[in-house]
Amino acid sequence: MDKSYEFQRGEVLLVDKPLDWTSFDVVNKIRYELKKKLGLKKIKVGHAGTLDPLATGLLVLCSGKKTKIINQFIQEDKSYDGVIQLGATTPSFDLETDVDKSFPTSHINEELIEKIRQHFLNATTQVPPIFSAKRINGRRAYDYARKNETVHLEPNKIKIEELKLELFEQNQLKFEIRCSKGTYIRSLARDIGEALKSGAHLSKLRRTKSGDFLLKDAKSIEDWIQIINT
Repeated sequence: MDKSYEFQRGEVLLVDKPLDWTSFDVVNKIRYELKKKLGLKKIKVGHAGTLDPLATGLLVLCSGKKTKIINQFIQEDKSYDGVIQLGATTPSFDLETDVDKSFPTSHINEELIEKIRQHFLNATTQVPPIFSAKRINGRRAYDYARKNETVHLEPNKIKIEELKLELFEQNQLKFEIRCSKGTYIRSLARDIGEALKSGAHLSKLRRTKSGDFLLKDAKSIEDWIQIINT
């Protein structure tokens, strides 16, 4: 163990979230291991910014009294990298659902990509995806989506500080982005597809930074379980 941890008093845990885990899965697993090791019935554990199950990378967790400053971490900018698949859309804007429409891509070139990149650097609002955890009238948006119920989502105020786009083979658009809290990268993929007069969906996403916290400093869930039980 590389340091002495005071989980009950309060710690910040940087987790490299694996694919297919929800953020709540990670929180529940760490909380379970802490309660078992410390012999406690309850211990506070929370995360500072949700990652979708199909996303990987940095998830900031807080335990004990550190949970009181979670909101401070949530407010900070986030950085991501990943891949947007051009030429096809899905209802969820990512791989959670199957492709529903295909679009032409032969007109897409580096000049057009640079033009829309500049456009999105000035983005100030964004409509969230219907397949999201955003609450509408007390229900999650994805509850409406999975029942094919129509619902109106209000735009969020966002800010994209940095954006890199690079076109690769098979109509894949690799990206790096630094953005404000509340930015949905899936919605950005949809919007980029529309701006390119085509369609698009998110095929890969990894969070690399949250505020001053870096993915390279994060540990796997297995590593944290080993640390907790040492």
